[in-house]
Formats: sequence, C-alpha cells, structure tokens
Amino acid sequence: MDTLSYKTISANKATVTKEWVVVDATDQVLGRLGAKVAKLLRGKYKPNFTPHVDCGDNVIIINADKVKLTGNKWNDRIYLSYTGYPGGQRAITPARIQAKPNGDDKLLRKVVKGMLPKNKLGAQLLGNMYVYAGGEHKQAAQNPKSIDINLFK
Repeated sequence: MDTLSYKTISANKATVTKEWVVVDATDQVLGRLGAKVAKLLRGKYKPNFTPHVDCGDNVIIINADKVKLTGNKWNDRIYLSYTGYPGGQRAITPARIQAKPNGDDKLLRKVVKGMLPKNKLGAQLLGNMYVYAGGEHKQAAQNPKSIDINLFK
C-alpha cells in the first residue's frame, strides 16, 4: 500500500474558494438560523474545511425582520452586558434590541457571534455576514446564489 497517497489537504488563503450565498430568514427560528449561518461562515459544510483558515462563504441574510422566536422568548430571554463600572450590569431583551435602529442586524450579529470562535478568526468571519431587514440587498454585483437554509443540518 502506498502511504504517500494519504496526505491530509490543508486549505490556505490562496486555495480557498469562497462563494456568495443569500439566505431568506422569513419564518426561521432565530437560534437555528444562527447556527446554520455560523456553520456557513466557518466553512463547515465544505470538504476542505480547515479550522484556522477563513474558508467559509460570504452570507447575505434578507428579511431579517421576519425572524421568529418560539414561546415567549421575545420578552423572557435576557442578554447581559457589563459596562466595566460597579453596578454597570445591563440587561436587554430581544424585543428591545429589535426595536432599536438597525435592530434586526444587531440581534442576528449577537446570536451568530456567540456561535463563532472567540478569537481574531471569529471576528473576521463575522465580517463576512451581511444582514438586511427587507428583501433587497446591495450585493447584486457578486451574483450570489440563493440557498434554502432548511436543507442544511
């Protein structure tokens, strides 16, 4: 048996093939959508996945204002942040985040950021996500392909 033919292929910046994909968030559950988008951004659905390289796709999320949460999570779920000062712990609900200007973008970024690595690569991957509240997006020049997010595991 020729053992030299079994080499592990490791992707690098030059060999990665990045695509542009459009995901429609209409009637999608927020956490499940976030998990699948995080896997797309990371490149986990590709056969040449390499953990330390940005080998994921550029993801455009449209209709982010039509995302849903099950149960009463719009008001019961609490996201905590800390200002750094004594007594500076702040709590905010998804409904209050979405009510702010650019709230749909902020909510989806908060959810997906928690599912990406907590390092420089995770910050870089989050920059490959574009969120729009309506059905129109500005990346038409990249010829993105529309995918059905429900077909991914």
